[in-house]
Amino acid sequence: QLRLVESGGGLVQPGGSLKLSCEASGFIFQDYAIGWFRQAPGRERERVACISANGKNTIYKDSVQGRFTLSKDQANKTALLEIHNLKLQDTGVYYCAAERTRQPSVVSCDQYGMNFWGKGTAVTVSS
Repeated sequence: QLRLVESGGGLVQPGGSLKLSCEASGFIFQDYAIGWFRQAPGRERERVACISANGKNTIYKDSVQGRFTLSKDQANKTALLEIHNLKLQDTGVYYCAAERTRQPSVVSCDQYGMNFWGKGTAVTVSS
């Protein structure tokens, strides 16, 4: 069964840090690019970070550049999103998703092209 499970969300003060984990099972992890997306209250879901299937290339939304770091642990089938200097606008439900690709170095993660999704983990930034 293809599965992605997110964890690590919670309530944090502005300026704080979190580590969000996306654990994969049921598929060949190294054949998939992994994206993290978030949906803030009342807003559309947006991509915040994406990592290539081989884990060597990443892209980030401009507003999170320098604060978010995405890595891919092929052996443990986990994608880790480290978030620093959290801001109020980072509040939302964070989802990871997987995209099957035959180009291991390419970073894309168009949300309409992702093959399957986790159920999300909520992040609330509040003082």
